Amino acid sequence: MRTINFDTIKVSKDWAFENARSTDQWTHGYHRYPAKFLPNVVKKLIESYASPDFVVADLFAGCGTTLVEAKVHGIRSVGTDINPIATLITRVKTTPINPQQLERAYNKIVSSFETFREEDYANLSVHEKLDYWFRPKEKYRIAHLYQQTNRIRTVSIREFFLVAISHILKNCSGWLQSSTKPQRDLEKNIPNPFDSFKQHCAHMMKGNLQFYNHLSEKGFMDVECSISQADARHTAIADGSVDIIITSPPYVTSYEYADIHQLTGYWMEYFSDINSFRKLFIGTSYSGKSETTKSNSILGDSIVEALVPKDKKVARDVSNYFDDMRSVAQEMYRIVKKRGYACIVIGNTTLKDIHIKSAEVFYDFLKMAGFKKVDVIKRNIPNKLMPTLRDKTTGKFTTLSNQDCKKVYPDEYIIIVKK
Repeated sequence: MRTINFDTIKVSKDWAFENARSTDQWTHGYHRYPAKFLPNVVKKLIESYASPDFVVADLFAGCGTTLVEAKVHGIRSVGTDINPIATLITRVKTTPINPQQLERAYNKIVSSFETFREEDYANLSVHEKLDYWFRPKEKYRIAHLYQQTNRIRTVSIREFFLVAISHILKNCSGWLQSSTKPQRDLEKNIPNPFDSFKQHCAHMMKGNLQFYNHLSEKGFMDVECSISQADARHTAIADGSVDIIITSPPYVTSYEYADIHQLTGYWMEYFSDINSFRKLFIGTSYSGKSETTKSNSILGDSIVEALVPKDKKVARDVSNYFDDMRSVAQEMYRIVKKRGYACIVIGNTTLKDIHIKSAEVFYDFLKMAGFKKVDVIKRNIPNKLMPTLRDKTTGKFTTLSNQDCKKVYPDEYIIIVKK
């Protein structure tokens, strides 16, 4: 594959989906997720490059968009994600549940609200971080929801309502609603968790009904779909067992995925220390690596070198990210069948006024691994799906009201390669 100047690629209107409401379809709206993978993109990739007898894989499954779309297309799929909360969400989103059974379980939980008493939870012991985020009034009600949900014996139904609880935690806490960073809003008008639970369950149950009926009508109910917690650099997926990979790797600032899920992590005891949780993610400053390393990408190494005099820590983080992503490219090549495809949706960003060309660097890694180019598509990212503004001074995500803001994720690339 010869080198491509990504800057000269024109934006494709065919892949924009600006007015699409696909996040409301099927089970896609079950849970908020940072930098959510647009279902329309996955749908178009499946319909363009996959066949009914294919196996689709997503090594960064996130909240399960690729696996849901594979299921509704009747195609087998396998997903991995290092985040146990993501695997919970994906497992629920890809599991159709009998609507009548689901409604009976829901009614039982709601009927328990009548007997709820705050004093029953006055001695509740939770992680100290939860006391920082939740007032007693909301904390006791969430504890009641969690207790009632854990009494459900059917795993798929129990996990369905655990995802509903997870989704409302941010709303019902002191977390600043408009922020993707952990930031408190001391003036926030916090809703009653029981009301939020009922409202979101109604939304989820509507999605499940649509998903269940579609799969039943198409005969796709038993189409294989598996999700496991695993590192994208070292999965347990067999050599040459996948026909097509459709995935969207994390951005350089991937530790934000850990932060955004800390409420669920503490409530459901996925971890007790967020620093240890952060270390799991690709390219984080918590990886323990103390020096920058060579990635074997001329472009990647030049980006790191440009960052060193500006901020050594940021340079090290980006170096770690590139090093991790090189391993991911090699893992992709290992699991894909001969003549199989890999479709990677990835964007660039800016740190310390240096353009971090993640897409181009990962393209280098795919070439090194042995892939051959099929196409590179450029598309605009709707602001509603991803925080696109950073403060020029602090580097933190911000809003248009900040006069010192700049746009950092205006578009992204779809890299399509073949083994």
